[in-house]
Amino acid sequence: MNADRDPGAATPLTVPLSYAVYTGIRLDTPGAEKVPAAAQLGLEPPRYCGQCGRRMVVQVVPDGWTARCSRHGTVDSHALGFA
Repeated sequence: MNADRDPGAATPLTVPLSYAVYTGIRLDTPGAEKVPAAAQLGLEPPRYCGQCGRRMVVQVVPDGWTARCSRHGTVDSHALGFA
């Protein structure tokens, strides 16, 4: 996350989420919680910001991934304990 951002500010995966991070659909939509099989296995990084539903810029590297929302900053798989 950027050093100049408020530490309490929402990040792309801050709970509570408003949008599904794998589909970008609002969570109050029926069926929005469906998670792709690859994501269930931990093989797919989130592609959409959970706060605003925007498509994130995702970079996958051999040992993890980073995802950046233009409005809510960057999240890293290592910081979340996924890799």
